[in-house]
Amino acid sequence: MKCPGQDTRYWKPGAIFTVPCPTCGRDVEFFKDEATRRCRRCGEKVINPKMDFACAAHCRFAEQCLGELPPELLAQRDDLLKDRLAIEMKRLFHRDFEKTRHASRVARYSQELVRKEEGDPAVVLAAAYLHEVGDLEPEGTDDQTREAEEQGKSGVTAARQILEDLGARKDLVEAVCEIIGHLNQPGINETINFKIVHDADLMAQLEEERISAPISADRADRWVDQSFMTKTGCELARRFMMEQDRRS
Repeated sequence: MKCPGQDTRYWKPGAIFTVPCPTCGRDVEFFKDEATRRCRRCGEKVINPKMDFACAAHCRFAEQCLGELPPELLAQRDDLLKDRLAIEMKRLFHRDFEKTRHASRVARYSQELVRKEEGDPAVVLAAAYLHEVGDLEPEGTDDQTREAEEQGKSGVTAARQILEDLGARKDLVEAVCEIIGHLNQPGINETINFKIVHDADLMAQLEEERISAPISADRADRWVDQSFMTKTGCELARRFMMEQDRRS
């Protein structure tokens, strides 16, 4: 079945139109279902200003249907993916409200960190929402502690399936899985996206523990310096502990 929006039998007057090339001014003719066209005079790639990308924002076959997607549409797709992941995370955790709250906290801190540390919001927020999905694997062992490596493997498998089902870009899927696969085992040369999710997760844990016993400023500084991986994360942690100290 052909998409009705692309079937010319359903087209109305104005479905074929021209727009001036932003570089040289020559008219570029568009069919309404074309995402981009090249100007015949200067070769500039012109984006269709009248195209409604609503369906493409969530359709996994959009690139096959519309051809190479412009950055503006990719940004829309990534933003919509974030919202769909938030919904999917709540569905997966169902009545495990503790995990739902934790994932939401990590996402909240990730949003604050990603702006200041200039990471990739789509990768960071996807990893924030999905970093604990490996814990959804069926229980069936008396061992109270799983090896971090095994947790990472199960988390990657689950996260990859969720992202692929939602039609995420392949490069985004790989970047998210790389973070989830060893989030609890950070290395020396990690990406900024990894560092942001790591620090956001640490901040969420810090908020949940609430630091019942005050610690000295020197000890707090040492702990922050040793644990956090970004400058913004360090600043958030120190500010949080100062506020907790004032309230105690």
